[in-house]
Amino acid sequence: MFVPQDPDFAAKTRASFDRQAIMKTMGVEMTSVEAGRCELVMPFHPDFTQQHGYLHAGAVTTVADSAAGYAAFTLMPANSSVLSIEFKQNLLSPAAGEALIARGEVVRAGRTITVVEARAFMRKDGAEKLIGIMVATMMCMHGRSDAQG
Repeated sequence: MFVPQDPDFAAKTRASFDRQAIMKTMGVEMTSVEAGRCELVMPFHPDFTQQHGYLHAGAVTTVADSAAGYAAFTLMPANSSVLSIEFKQNLLSPAAGEALIARGEVVRAGRTITVVEARAFMRKDGAEKLIGIMVATMMCMHGRSDAQG
């Protein structure tokens, strides 16, 4: 259980997410945000597939990275922003289904560096299948509000 440094963390996190052009382009929606956790959902769209018709690994990784980053961001101070500095994505199964769900959860939150795990699932016929696991390291950019660019 993590305690956020900013009591307005949920609104701050959603506002930052809403400024991400790539998430808009991919049709990704933030469906849940809690202290140390974030869930993103992307409906399947053929524009983001690879040659076999599955969601492309890059699309899966992009959404998982954002879920991880925003999970970390929920625990950062008000006047800060988040930046990915490293991640490892394991793809476990083809991304076939109706929607991609990425759930980020903080493992360890530090003053500057936060380690997060993001799990990616594909929803098909109401069931979720785990298709990827990411471990990511996020950096808190102190004194640089996300809204400042």
